[in-house]
Amino acid sequence: KKTVVINASCDIFFFFLFPFAAQFCCGFFVILILGNFWFLAVLYLVWLYLDWETPCAGGRRSQWVRSWTVWKYFREYFPIQLIKTSDLNPNHNYLLGFHPHGVLVAGAFGNFCTGPSFKNLFPGLTPYLHIMPIWFGCPFFREYIMSAGMVSASKESVSYVLNNEGGGHASIIVIGGAEESLNAHPGSLTLNVLNRKGFIKMALKHGAHLVPVFSFGENELFKQVANPKGSWLRNVQEKLQKIMGFALPLFHARGVFQYSFGLIPFRQPIHTVVGSPIPVKRNLNPTTEEIEQLHAVYLQELRKLFEEHKGNYGIPEHKTLIFE
Repeated sequence: KKTVVINASCDIFFFFLFPFAAQFCCGFFVILILGNFWFLAVLYLVWLYLDWETPCAGGRRSQWVRSWTVWKYFREYFPIQLIKTSDLNPNHNYLLGFHPHGVLVAGAFGNFCTGPSFKNLFPGLTPYLHIMPIWFGCPFFREYIMSAGMVSASKESVSYVLNNEGGGHASIIVIGGAEESLNAHPGSLTLNVLNRKGFIKMALKHGAHLVPVFSFGENELFKQVANPKGSWLRNVQEKLQKIMGFALPLFHARGVFQYSFGLIPFRQPIHTVVGSPIPVKRNLNPTTEEIEQLHAVYLQELRKLFEEHKGNYGIPEHKTLIFE
């Protein structure tokens, strides 16, 4: 029981720290400006101006932050596990497509931003988790997320990571993006990927090998208010997503000491399976046909990865991925 309480408390730390820490940091910054320490805010603004491009230039990771003990409890809470299916040669650069988004992309954070799992399974590779650029505009908060190994999801940022001549870099991109979080219902296997081809073009331009990644259990962590396509709630969420750049799923799960309602995710195992690499030859000016062809191969390999492993993680035989 003691372990459960500790793990739940650590999970509160993460899930309230990450989604709401940005607001806290912005609020703290406003307090500095309006208070007696306004000069600290001015100095930080100067720093922000000088450091603005860092999230697009590989970030500024801290092994100390990535190794915090709290992340160990965070991973053990669900638990989160990274599964390797094939070696990744560190002499190449890779673009890992992560699926599905879920509500808060817990598997991507737990596997690629914390702990030794990725380093132990794929020695010689450095993972970079690409997230929405908007987060790097939040004072102070940007320093925290960069220290965990997160970088911007802009084209410039992805190019910077994949342009490493010696290889050894791995860009992790959540392909479905914020839009896909609106499909994050328990049991949902719908992926927003049919019209997502920018990552294919980036892989071709840099000769980065493509690797499909499927995180089993990602959609089981929260229950979301019913929002079928065409409903008034979904229409509002989609309009807000287009305006703000990120989605607002209405989700709930459990509390700290009860399981009926709260914002703490359910204790459901997350198994993030990393597939085999798809070799990609560098092509600085890929044609639409070449992009379409590689995209079709990627979808085929993603479906193959899911079908080969779904039985191990409780997915019924008759269920399969739905591409939208």
